[in-house]
Amino acid sequence: IKFTTAGGITLRVWRGTHGENVPVEDADLPAAIKLNFQVEDTGAGVAPEELDSLFEAFVQTETGKQSQEGTGLGLAISRKFIQMMGGKIKVTSEEGRGTTFEFNVQVYEVDEAQVESAQPQRRVIALESNQPRYRILIVDDKPINRQLLIKLLTPIGFEVQEASNGQEAVTLTQQWNPRLVFMDMRMPIMDGYEATQQIKSSTAGQAIAIVALTASVLEEEKAIVLSAGCDDFLRKPFREEEIFNAISKHLGARYLYDQSDLACESKPTSESIRDNNSWRELPTQLVNDLQEALIEGDVESADQMITQISSYNSSLASSIRSHFDNFEFEAILQAITAVREVEV
Repeated sequence: IKFTTAGGITLRVWRGTHGENVPVEDADLPAAIKLNFQVEDTGAGVAPEELDSLFEAFVQTETGKQSQEGTGLGLAISRKFIQMMGGKIKVTSEEGRGTTFEFNVQVYEVDEAQVESAQPQRRVIALESNQPRYRILIVDDKPINRQLLIKLLTPIGFEVQEASNGQEAVTLTQQWNPRLVFMDMRMPIMDGYEATQQIKSSTAGQAIAIVALTASVLEEEKAIVLSAGCDDFLRKPFREEEIFNAISKHLGARYLYDQSDLACESKPTSESIRDNNSWRELPTQLVNDLQEALIEGDVESADQMITQISSYNSSLASSIRSHFDNFEFEAILQAITAVREVEV
């Protein structure tokens, strides 16, 4: 809109024909539906020599520079989203006459009953008193994933240990006897499937709750991990409340909550994410990693980094989370860029 001072902008959306819809190998899954989009404007257009670099991060056209708005990230992020949804994007443009973007994405039809409505969330701050000591083992080959859960659970009052592969997990369950295990399913040396089977093969191991953590989005993956002996299943990236709910479900843990969360619940403002002093409280590497993950469209990594930020500044993390959950990646990246400009 900001590049179209006269004329108009036309948005066209249509469903692909039967022949265009995408077949899947699994007969139990429905065929993906291709949705086609076309956005056409009568703005300034893009020079031919600028078209090849249009989708590169931090690259702006001459028209974009003249507008003195944006960071040159919008199209790079948009293309990542489209690619993640199995689609492609292309652009045609003529200087002085306008630009047309065309892209498609793959979607699936779902029943309305399958769509979960969001519930107000309360932040867990501690365990209630007069409860057993809850030992929790975290198993993941990636240190950042283990640290994510350690930083989440330890301040609440849980006793936590970690293992980097299934073999270590089997040994620790025998030596330390945890009450619950968060088990990544894909690891070197010994994966989560074999580790779960070995743990559950003993009488003591059968009393240990094992919650599978997997990045797979396929519904049949849940059946596979449960048949391996896991007691529950969470998909990555997971939310904090999913972790706490799983612990409560299997161990009966009871929590104390931050009462201000619901009483003062409001959507963080755009100003709160632009508080440069809050960003300066964060480790430089963490901010760099978040920026890179957002540019690359690595949603899982970005989600984990936002959770890490909450241990440094919960208010800033809440604001970032609000934008992240609404796919407003560019707003977050603009805030990071603004901090860097002030530092320079």
